[in-house]
Amino acid sequence: MYMKPIQVMIDEKLLSELDADKEVLRMGRSAVFRKMVTEYLDYHHRLAISNMYQKAYNKDSDGLGEEFSGWEDEGQWPKE
Repeated sequence: MYMKPIQVMIDEKLLSELDADKEVLRMGRSAVFRKMVTEYLDYHHRLAISNMYQKAYNKDSDGLGEEFSGWEDEGQWPKE
């Protein structure tokens, strides 16, 4: 995999704290930044999916849309 170098501006105090962290010392700044970006993107991806579910199943919304209109009450929960 090709890694592209980037330039990041960061406050000196924050950089000092970052450089003092054990994981950063072990893995290196670049690896930690990649990990943080991956976690950030994953969080926002999950948040977008959660928002779509909330929109689809919110009782004030249009539900699942016209395509599934009328089917909302057709499902049954299994007997316990």
